[in-house]
Amino acid sequence: MFLKQFVISALVLAFAGPALAQEKAPPALSDAQAKTADRLIDAGLEDDLAWDILESLTTEVGPRLGGSPAEARARDWGVAKLKALGFKNVRIETYEMPYWARVSESAEIISPFPQPLAVTALGRSKATPEGGVTGEVVRFPTLLALQAAPETGFEGKIVFVDEPMARTQDGSGYGTAVAKRSQAAVEAGKRGAVASLIRSAGTDSHRNPHTGGGLRGEGETAVPAAALSNPDADQLARALERAKGPVTVKLNLQVETAESVTSGNVVGEIPGQTDEIIVIGGHLDSWDLGTGAIDDASGIAITTAAAKLVGDLKGKPKRTLRVVMWGAEEVGIYGGKAYADAHKDEIDKHVLAAESDFGAGVVYRFDTRFSEEERPKAKVFEGALRRLAVTPGNNMAFGGADVGGVRDLGVPVVSLRQDGTDYFDLHHTPDDTLDKVDLTELRQNVAAWAAFLYIASELDGDFGRLPVKGDAQ
Repeated sequence: MFLKQFVISALVLAFAGPALAQEKAPPALSDAQAKTADRLIDAGLEDDLAWDILESLTTEVGPRLGGSPAEARARDWGVAKLKALGFKNVRIETYEMPYWARVSESAEIISPFPQPLAVTALGRSKATPEGGVTGEVVRFPTLLALQAAPETGFEGKIVFVDEPMARTQDGSGYGTAVAKRSQAAVEAGKRGAVASLIRSAGTDSHRNPHTGGGLRGEGETAVPAAALSNPDADQLARALERAKGPVTVKLNLQVETAESVTSGNVVGEIPGQTDEIIVIGGHLDSWDLGTGAIDDASGIAITTAAAKLVGDLKGKPKRTLRVVMWGAEEVGIYGGKAYADAHKDEIDKHVLAAESDFGAGVVYRFDTRFSEEERPKAKVFEGALRRLAVTPGNNMAFGGADVGGVRDLGVPVVSLRQDGTDYFDLHHTPDDTLDKVDLTELRQNVAAWAAFLYIASELDGDFGRLPVKGDAQ
């Protein structure tokens, strides 16, 4: 019996041995490094710089639609701010992109219950003819229901997709709800409709319609596309229930477009002892309805203030900290794509990337996307951040839309996941304004990011490389 157990144990160890041998023990910070990380957290929790940056951008520039003159002013603001804070190698890296802007928008029920509706055009929406379009409304409870509908019988009508969005801490309800924003116009166009309306991709109950990209990139939507505020979507649905005949709506959207305008990314650095690069930031542009405080002036403020705290430590960080204020994210992730293209020749120097682009709610989880071999290093960050009530996450971090380009080139990423329970009450609405940001929560973000940046710079070795998108797996 003993011999049988011994043989079985030996076989188990023989097969498990290689896997166990590959598992690295997590590294550890020195006492001095751990104390420095704690001091950075303490400083972050008292930080006023992030609020100053946030207030400055949203007040002195305001809304910053990608490719617009306002976004150009924001780039000049970004250069001046980074230089004033002591960042080095500050510059604007330009690129060309198509341009779209709303000129005017309105909607109203014509019959049988005449009244205005709160509506906003979706990004890259086609314009209606001057004076608008009028049509009978056909309601679909979900995008799937519209996609399953016949492709005839809707000529001259206005398609209304009334699909709601779930409220979640991690924002996972958005992925499902946002599909209608781009696809409703496509499906309406296939069926000969004259326009599409959607219930806003948002979780609030205010008369603030949520804009967003109806189409990313070049071109325009198949038919004019607009979002109703959630209360107005409710109102239109009730009108359809109570009417004894057709409900007719008039929609008037006027837009401005240009084939090519100049945008750009603002870049500044805290030079390190090596030429290895940790790239972080937020996106500088915003939609035009609010002042872009949570989306994404907060991300700009958090990452800039955190980098400044690390840069103010005695001596240089081991790795270069590069802060990027990416342009034109909302309208097509143009800045993130341009950055990856401009820096592909130095991509091997990029050891880590991350973006703050989910408002200013507290960081509650830390996700990584390291190579499997380097995954144990996540425990070092997790241990340091525990005092901020940040819990360990998984190794499937997204990193942010603007770092997607470098992630696809193999750069590891992390996500400091923020509480987004209320984020989609404000997202892409006129309510995205400075007063919605909580200073205490903003400071907690700065503290978490500062500790993360310091540790990422100090740890020996890298974080591995990810598979390059398009390569054979």
